[in-house]
Amino acid sequence: MTPVPPPLPAIILDPIVRLALSEDLGRAGDLTTDATIAPDTQLSVVIAARQNGVIAGIDVASHALSLIDSSVKLDVQMGDGSAVKPGDVVARLDGSARSILTAERTMLNFIGRLSAVATMTRAYVEKISHTSATIVCTRKTTPGHRALEKRAVRCGGGTAHRYGLDDAVLIKDNHIAACDGSVALALERAKAYAGHLRMIEIEVDTLEQFEEALKHGPHAVLLDNMSPDTLRRAVTMNEGRVTLEASGGVNLDTVASIAETGVDYISVGALTHSAPNLDVGMDVV
Repeated sequence: MTPVPPPLPAIILDPIVRLALSEDLGRAGDLTTDATIAPDTQLSVVIAARQNGVIAGIDVASHALSLIDSSVKLDVQMGDGSAVKPGDVVARLDGSARSILTAERTMLNFIGRLSAVATMTRAYVEKISHTSATIVCTRKTTPGHRALEKRAVRCGGGTAHRYGLDDAVLIKDNHIAACDGSVALALERAKAYAGHLRMIEIEVDTLEQFEEALKHGPHAVLLDNMSPDTLRRAVTMNEGRVTLEASGGVNLDTVASIAETGVDYISVGALTHSAPNLDVGMDVV
């Protein structure tokens, strides 16, 4: 299992969190809290889990709180990557009641969403723990939240595929189709363009395409929508020459049989596009 990553830098968090807070506060701020809570009221609350899961997003929630009121004390008791059960206290907040109540929903939204990603990732990772394969996420992320969600995958024990279009070459089926259907042509063009420090991966749908790809030396091959039997044949054909990634048709029922074929990585779009929100709440103590 990969180690829990450090918090994201403030320069990455700041625009995302400011957008979320401005969305909630609108033009007039927190009308309910301003109307009902005296300015000098102090409050102690806990953020607690209400179901089993894996925590992620504490760094984002902390940044949201600091933008509302940096004087509120946040005591994290179960940090990112921690497995929780109902009733477990994740963090305690002490300070201005107005500030805490104003920040509450934004903090919980981030923790609930990112913990969902970490929780689903952990479920996949545990399914293949008896193999040497690694679970990776994809670019199927919530627009604007990619850095947050990819970090949450790492909190759950998975790792990241490329972050965007600019950090690696991934030749997909449509790229091949636009290269006259030629795996060889697509790879030749990519290798001529990318330079020696850029990874090149190509997606193939058949063993015939895979055999052609191997002749042209990509760094990795994505084996898309292949059965376990076909994946095993690809692993045998590969003879350890390139990194192999499997994708397509991956769910919690199929991931173990895919991992057992000997592929190196398994990419799962569901980690970021289908993870159900983890229920966390804030309660006065």
